[in-house]
Amino acid sequence: MYLLGYDIGSSSIKAALVAIETRQTVDVVQHPETEMEIASAALGWAEQHPDTWWENLGKATHKLLAANPQINPGEIKGIGIAYQMHGLVIIDNEKKVLRPSIIWCDSRAIEIGDEAFHNLGEKRCLESLLNAPGNFTASKLKWVKENEPEIYEKVDKFMLPGDYIAMRMTGRILTTMSGLSEGIMWDFKGNKPASFLFDYYGISEDMLPEVVASCGDHGELTEQAAAALGLSAGIPVTYRAGDQPNNAMCLNVLEPGEIAATGGTSGVVYGITSKPVYDPESRVNAFLHVNHTIEKPRIGILLCINGAGIQYSWIKKQMTQNGATYEELEKMAQAVPVSSDGLRIIPFGNGAERILGNRNIGSHFVNLNFNRHKKAHMVRASLEGIAFSFIYGIDILKEMGLDIQLIRVGNDNLFQSEIFSQTIASLLNCDIEVLDTTGAIGAAKAAGIATGYYHDLREANEDLKVISRFGPDKNQGIYRDAYRVWRNDLEKILK
Repeated sequence: MYLLGYDIGSSSIKAALVAIETRQTVDVVQHPETEMEIASAALGWAEQHPDTWWENLGKATHKLLAANPQINPGEIKGIGIAYQMHGLVIIDNEKKVLRPSIIWCDSRAIEIGDEAFHNLGEKRCLESLLNAPGNFTASKLKWVKENEPEIYEKVDKFMLPGDYIAMRMTGRILTTMSGLSEGIMWDFKGNKPASFLFDYYGISEDMLPEVVASCGDHGELTEQAAAALGLSAGIPVTYRAGDQPNNAMCLNVLEPGEIAATGGTSGVVYGITSKPVYDPESRVNAFLHVNHTIEKPRIGILLCINGAGIQYSWIKKQMTQNGATYEELEKMAQAVPVSSDGLRIIPFGNGAERILGNRNIGSHFVNLNFNRHKKAHMVRASLEGIAFSFIYGIDILKEMGLDIQLIRVGNDNLFQSEIFSQTIASLLNCDIEVLDTTGAIGAAKAAGIATGYYHDLREANEDLKVISRFGPDKNQGIYRDAYRVWRNDLEKILK
């Protein structure tokens, strides 16, 4: 018997099959192989049509089944969904999509959220939402109301991307507590949807889907959906969560003090607390974690750095036009000492950075010496600069009371680099574990909770394999000195 998991990204759809008894991954596929298009009709806009996600999810499912002909679809006993966060999907009373989804990286609603933060009262928002309304889902819906009234009049329900996919599977219109908090629509003080925010925006709460737990009864695959996906009707859908809470879950980050991280195009650190906390400057996000209950609160604090892996991929393209691999870059950079012989790179070149007060300072190369520095220095300085940006952000989490002793990461990002990982481990004086898992695999395993195959999320993930481990360098002082100089550079730029 098997569990099926999906990860609905803005680049591609990933699908994974996990054997229930052994918890071992059978296969993981993605579709399309090239990135899905993001439409941008105006500066700062980013849209995708939800039907495109559904079509590609069907193609990924067929690809997965075709690659594993020994699997009978009737043996699949549960479906879990992870999805890109913060997006807005709106439907009419016939469940038809009214416009393309305004996705996570769209910035059109910034001014709407900022005005709400001011008018509602910053203290009230921070204490109740643990954040500013910002450029999140409710603010995006308010933008539709103001700018596309003819569409808004037809809205029956609004939902998050994962809610839409689940609706296409089951016919049921549901959302989760965790999902509402990801969209900054959850009142942490009242333990309910944020009525005061909806009232301010003039949005009827009748537009909200029914709220269920992340792990639970989300409906069953309909005959129509089963035919489209090549699956059997009646398979229960029992889990959904945003990609970052899901990533933390699949790394077994569930309890206070446990930390997950990713180092992709952007960088993310996600830590768990047992009580509502917020950053007065709104530099980080707080969400209900996937295992949160009112009796046993579990809140995820998310730090995001836009200019992370994209800096390193840019360096790779510019410095290695002969097609060098990341493994070759790592070997090249190993020949350069810590601090890259004085070359420093500030990696914030991928738009406004929330940890910098939403300032867009660009990327900076500091102390570049034409007679001294070569490609290897550029590579190492890039890895160190990204690692230093993680430390700069993690200092915010420490201010909020998070105790970081161990970081768990997946096996598909910057943490594969020894230079990058050891720099972070040395500056935090902690260990970093690299685990063999992905978001789609985690979603599949989580689907086994409500179906009764696993007792809880910890049991679902108990067989996670540690691929590698990084610890602090014995000479931590050289890393601290290098970071101190880098931070001074950044603070000069920010003045």
